[in-house]
Amino acid sequence: MRKQERVSSLQMSMLFLFFMTGSSIVIVPAPLTNIAGNGAWISLLIASTMGMILLSGILYLNRRAPDLSLVEQSRSVLGNIPTLLLLIPFTCVLFWNIAGIVLEIGTFFKSTMLKETPTYAVNSMFFVTIALTALAGIEVIARMATLFFTLMFGCIVLVWVLVAGLYHPEYLLPVMPDGIRPILNAAYVVYGFPYSELVVFSIILPFVKSEDKPKLSKHMYLALIVNAITLIVSVLSSIMVLGPLSGDLKYSLYQLARLIYFQEIIERIESVIGFALIIGFYFKASILMLILIKTLKDLLGLKNERLIALPVAFICLLLSVTTYTKEAELEELVNLTWPLLNNLAYALPFLLILGGTFIRFHLKRGNKQPL
Repeated sequence: MRKQERVSSLQMSMLFLFFMTGSSIVIVPAPLTNIAGNGAWISLLIASTMGMILLSGILYLNRRAPDLSLVEQSRSVLGNIPTLLLLIPFTCVLFWNIAGIVLEIGTFFKSTMLKETPTYAVNSMFFVTIALTALAGIEVIARMATLFFTLMFGCIVLVWVLVAGLYHPEYLLPVMPDGIRPILNAAYVVYGFPYSELVVFSIILPFVKSEDKPKLSKHMYLALIVNAITLIVSVLSSIMVLGPLSGDLKYSLYQLARLIYFQEIIERIESVIGFALIIGFYFKASILMLILIKTLKDLLGLKNERLIALPVAFICLLLSVTTYTKEAELEELVNLTWPLLNNLAYALPFLLILGGTFIRFHLKRGNKQPL
């Protein structure tokens, strides 16, 4: 993770797409459908629109100061003390989010494929891998993403296609049987996770090559649109196949993969699909670890952030095995606590920094105008 490391705008947008889709493609469809029913896709449209607004703010900050991370931008606009007050909670929630993602990986394995394996063993294995990946740097992560992108998204599309014979479009009606309130509730949940989390990506946007900066906005917007389409199609597929059960069965896409059967040639491929989906978890956790280490480096003024990678991973491991060990508590975390914390710790500081930058920039322009 050296400052001179650089990636193209296309690689950065690919990392962004992995970040936004990685864990949400597994976690989001079931609770979203449970809350909003057949109108879950409308909730996704609302939440992704709000995410697009947040992304516009991030790209605005990046255009104003393309070589500064969010921490450095905050220092230049608000000063050192306000930056610490705003970004210490930001950093604490980053610790908690990484632990939560790996906790979801352990729960997914425990519920589906490795039922006899202790959760702490799965979590430990993943944290070692994630820490080593973050240590390798953003260039290595970007090259890995290019390699695994086709595998993950290819498997997602494969599930959609192979279960097409089980689709029942009539399950999509009525669209809003209980009115607009459940749809707005679900939109809040899915905005909190994953869309409000995209704020943290502003920490690593300075790693984009200077010559690729003009193309960054287009590629990032495209990545967010692809993410929204992927989640919407996954939700619609789940509803059309599972009907009323789509909100009750966890890990909807994996449940669809279990139903795939094609003339005794293609069957029982859910394990392959499951491991492909785990790639998304792994990449999101690795990117978050990279962002957390970079944030700590900027806040603490460290010269070599590599020294803190393994201690940070160990703290996250302890959080993952001691926090929310019961499945009911984990569900409450995703549906209620996580969206609220993400808004308070991520969106609120970002909006204050964005507002300060906007006012300062326009005041300077106003002072330069002749009387």
